[in-house]
Amino acid sequence: MTHGSTRAVAAARAATARRRLAVLLALCLAALALGTLPGARADQRPADGRDPAAQQVLTWTADNDITRYLSAPTTAVAGEATLVFENSAATGNTTGMPHTLTFDTSNPEYNNDVAVNIMANPNDANGGRYEVTVNLSPGTYRFFCAIPGHGQMQGELVVTEGGSGEDTTPPEATADVDGERNADGDYVGSATVTLAATDGGSGVDRIDYAVDGEDFTPYEAPIVLNTVGEHTVTYRATDKAGNVSADQTVTVRVVEPSGEDTTPPEVTATVDGERNADGDYVTMATVSLTATDDASGVAGIEYSLNGGAFTPYTAPVMVHSVGDHTVGYRATDNAGNSSATESVAFSVVPPDDPEEPGEPPADCPESDDRPLVMVGDEETGVPNRTAPDGCTINEVIEDERGWSSKGSFLTHVRTVTDRLYIAGMIDEDGQTRIREAAERSDVGEPGNRDGYERILTGTEQSLDRWAHVGGGAFELNDDGSVTSSTTVPGMGMLWFPEAQYGDFSLRLKFRDDAPGDASANSGVFVRFPRVHNHPEESRPEWVAIKYGHEVQIYDGRYGDQYKTGSVYGFDVVNRGEAMTVPGGVWNDYEIRVIDQHYWIYRNGLLINEFENAPGQLFSPPRADDPGTDGRQHDTGYIGLQTHGTSDVISFRDIRIRSL
Repeated sequence: MTHGSTRAVAAARAATARRRLAVLLALCLAALALGTLPGARADQRPADGRDPAAQQVLTWTADNDITRYLSAPTTAVAGEATLVFENSAATGNTTGMPHTLTFDTSNPEYNNDVAVNIMANPNDANGGRYEVTVNLSPGTYRFFCAIPGHGQMQGELVVTEGGSGEDTTPPEATADVDGERNADGDYVGSATVTLAATDGGSGVDRIDYAVDGEDFTPYEAPIVLNTVGEHTVTYRATDKAGNVSADQTVTVRVVEPSGEDTTPPEVTATVDGERNADGDYVTMATVSLTATDDASGVAGIEYSLNGGAFTPYTAPVMVHSVGDHTVGYRATDNAGNSSATESVAFSVVPPDDPEEPGEPPADCPESDDRPLVMVGDEETGVPNRTAPDGCTINEVIEDERGWSSKGSFLTHVRTVTDRLYIAGMIDEDGQTRIREAAERSDVGEPGNRDGYERILTGTEQSLDRWAHVGGGAFELNDDGSVTSSTTVPGMGMLWFPEAQYGDFSLRLKFRDDAPGDASANSGVFVRFPRVHNHPEESRPEWVAIKYGHEVQIYDGRYGDQYKTGSVYGFDVVNRGEAMTVPGGVWNDYEIRVIDQHYWIYRNGLLINEFENAPGQLFSPPRADDPGTDGRQHDTGYIGLQTHGTSDVISFRDIRIRSL
């Protein structure tokens, strides 16, 4: 929003809108850690017999604690409700720490129809108390704190239809059958049964089904029936209050196709990648699926990762998550025949880190240990192996260097791939793939001859080019990385004041060094204005948060909905199983910005795209909230976030190139 017109409107509505906002904001920070905290119940009918939803007030409060709300409601009645959020001296906040109350509007597992994002602190214009009126729907809402780094605090609000507030009504389950049918109504070749359920009270928890009298199993994807004969699918649904619907059945008869093709396709799976002596895949495994059908031809292939929903197969499946994995797969031909589901199992392990603590990394031309060889933006599919000298294939290709011409780069690639072939690091096919990728790339082309500038190289001199604002600190390590302090508390930022960047590619490595099973919460700030003497913000460390964009770093399984690759407050990455990376492992991170479009890459994979279109972060709007409008800068600075002594994060090899 613009700060002139917005403030004029906000001032005119201050008596109402700000008061409502403050109530919600104070509740947010404390509520994020909420699980079973006692709260104000709004499901009791008052003595005058009026509908409780018409006058229910739901109150969140916060104090100095940043891991939970002081109090928060857990249940409510559908309909109009006044949400009160107070984070004030009266509720125990003596530090002036702001807290927020944010309702999740992106997770399909929760209600998404109430947009609330309120910030409150004891020293704001409303003394930290706000309220807002909303309409609640039956189901479950998730709320959490939206201040960067405070996402561990969260809770759920279960909304019932009314009356006593107790949900005693089971869900309604339905079945839909699709497929080609003959004149008798039988399904030709195969039938697909899709199950769904609705619940107006506490919300649907799960659907279970059984085929032909077998045991019930959780429903995760449409059920394909491709065996000739009569089949019965029994199904039921359970809501979050524990109510179970009565068993229902749908009967389907499958007959052979009238044509000559009655044979399903044949599907094969191959798993590729770098393997260790135990046969495990190092860093990543790539699963390729192929299908053949000699009669009607293959219509499509589907796959499922670790028991999840089946997804159309369009490209090799790259699995980065450390651990054991199973990929299920099946294919359907154009006559409707579907193959039985088969599976392939494998394990992914982290790489052996050749850089022991205190030992500097190998002296390589570049720093690039992504799993696959990339030449510029071109993929090769070739494993990015590491030579005995400690340098990877990507590093000796030197596509980040500024080349005087395309020809000089191609000559270099031919020389390098010859040496790699002789050393046994690539075969003839890999040699060809890398050279073809170099031909396709724009490395060395006119307009793309500037290389990456290394702005954090691991020396005291390079760190002196950066400046720190706010709490916390970063400390230089012997291996050339910087790590957030475990002794200096507070949230702050290390930023690079030498230059503002417009269209750029920012490359760096980060490592989650949080102790134990915890996950570090950090981020990379981009395109924010100069932090000192900002006309709208007195705290320098908040300029990047409020007037730039934070590209999130957070791999925690629970807590903050904004995972690694998300644009904080605006764009959520629902990280899949394939992208889970354990702590203690270096990750390659690239943030590419052209105009107002953002691309975020992790370990060579594109994990998010974000269009910086006009929008609002806080709802109802705040007078000092610039929304996305206030973040649509053509240029800006870059910075690294430190959130606190327990959110230990390390960075290294930071370089940037103008595009």
